[in-house]
Amino acid sequence: NSGVITLLRPLLLDVVPSIQQTAALALGRLANYNEDLAEAVVKGDILPQLICSLSEQNRFYKKAAAFVLRAVGKHSPELAQAVVQCGALEMLVICLEDFDPGVKEAASWALEYIARHNAELSQAVVDAGAVPLLVLCIQEPEIALKRIAASTLSDISKHSPELAQTVVDAGAIAHLAQMILNPDAKLKRQVLSALSQIAKHSVDLAEVVVEAEIFPAVLTCLKDSDEYVKKNGATLIRDIAKHTPELSQLIVNAGGVAAVIDCIGSCRGTVRLPGIMMLGFVAAHSENLSMAVIVSKGIPPLCACLIEEEEDHTKAAAAWALGQIGRHTPAHARAVAVSNVLPILLSMYMDTHSSEDLQLKASILALKNIVQKCTYLPALEPLLHDAPTNIMKHIIGQFSKVLPHDSKARRLFVTIGGLKKVQEIKAEPGSLLQEYINTINNCYPEEVVR
Repeated sequence: NSGVITLLRPLLLDVVPSIQQTAALALGRLANYNEDLAEAVVKGDILPQLICSLSEQNRFYKKAAAFVLRAVGKHSPELAQAVVQCGALEMLVICLEDFDPGVKEAASWALEYIARHNAELSQAVVDAGAVPLLVLCIQEPEIALKRIAASTLSDISKHSPELAQTVVDAGAIAHLAQMILNPDAKLKRQVLSALSQIAKHSVDLAEVVVEAEIFPAVLTCLKDSDEYVKKNGATLIRDIAKHTPELSQLIVNAGGVAAVIDCIGSCRGTVRLPGIMMLGFVAAHSENLSMAVIVSKGIPPLCACLIEEEEDHTKAAAAWALGQIGRHTPAHARAVAVSNVLPILLSMYMDTHSSEDLQLKASILALKNIVQKCTYLPALEPLLHDAPTNIMKHIIGQFSKVLPHDSKARRLFVTIGGLKKVQEIKAEPGSLLQEYINTINNCYPEEVVR
């Protein structure tokens, strides 16, 4: 408000280098503070001035200038676009080749804050020639430079398969894969993130990541003391598993399912989410893969997530995963049903406080998936008295399949009040539900039905 920005601008061209640097630093801190101040820096015509003198300046000024560009670009795609339009990318890419690692780091950071917004800005960073130089940066000895270069590659890759392919073509994957076991937790986070942002787009890209021999190294990350390393490791495995049964099978063979199950059991909160999703994707692909999740004892920790977690989206993911495990055959459905999870899913569906995702999508879908295949009647009985019509139809359908062939089940059905419940159901004449009810009634003498 006092007009400081206009007073700082001429100081960028001062004859004393330390005044130039300090003025740039002051502008950077102002721009960093909020979007309005960043806009004021752009409108004050500061950026062209910063850039025009950059090439002949010392490393301190270069770092300060890159800081200003990062501070402006971070707030919004529009401000990042303003940074691109004033020709900053070319200068930042030149800084990536600087002798000083601090200058490289500052430039990489500024490029990351531009690339993270959207595919167009990311493409501009690629077109400026940044990617091969960032791949060189991750090979430098300085850990801080490695971290920020990996993070920038991650943000470039995330937007589209084409951008991820650019990073692959520059040879990034082999170097990233080697750093999975680096002792520095923050570097591991960025490396795992970059690999998963590449692998998530397509089967081909996921296969390229797998071919870099990331297994079994990535499984050790699931035991890491750093929560984000765990989470990013699980995310990478999930983003590979989701594509094809073959990729999922490869993860199973490497011991990935057991490792993810242990990871889910040993942590709480959103760290669990990618692991939960991974188990769901693996189970969804085929009967055998689903059985691999069951045999590895994947059902109990997923049931625990339904009970322990606060967040609806984590519960919804667990419900979805259980539905994927149980939907294949009666054996799969029984494995899920005997864990006593069906009443929990039903209560989530009936709970008016549940989010739409949890209530209408995950829990009801999981219930349908499991009930439609479940011939294990003791697990279905608790649902008989509370289930809404849309689920009741499937439950009655399963009883109508089993009761005609099983005298023990018929007796039990009467004693638990199942037959009485069936008589209370109002079904449309001629409907499938009415057919099921008739089949069940035909299993008993008329006086018992009456």
